Amino acid sequence: MAAQKTYFLTPEGKRKLEEELEYLRTVKRQEVARNLRAAIEEGDLSENAGYEESKRQQALLEGRIREVEALLANARILEEKQGSEVVSLGSRVTIVEEGGSPETYQIVGPAEADPFQGRISNESPLGRGLLGHRLGDVVEVETPDGPIRFEIIAIA
Repeated sequence: MAAQKTYFLTPEGKRKLEEELEYLRTVKRQEVARNLRAAIEEGDLSENAGYEESKRQQALLEGRIREVEALLANARILEEKQGSEVVSLGSRVTIVEEGGSPETYQIVGPAEADPFQGRISNESPLGRGLLGHRLGDVVEVETPDGPIRFEIIAIA
């Protein structure tokens, strides 16, 4: 039997997934069920686009519920890092490219990654490149656009 994958989540990420799961199970399931009943009441299901769409929405919903349940069941909660000297999962890292402005990222698991919110996956090139480095280290990371070099100027 294959080992279950561990999903690293921040306490905030866990809370958001729990809230999403509750919403999907209660509000969204009822909404999809109402749409499906309404489509069935229209009759002749063989050519009923509303019925087909409702069945598709139901399948997507149930798939997402299973996905969130699996994430939560296999989650390992990251503790807030206080004064760490080494970049690890959960760390907030401020980096600066030569001639650029400082940018701060939190290293999180892939389930929570959102680069637009400053949350990068530990499995991304940048996230992998930062892990294990210390304040003042100059790090080079290979990206699809070529290598980038930056200095770590803060770790929290």
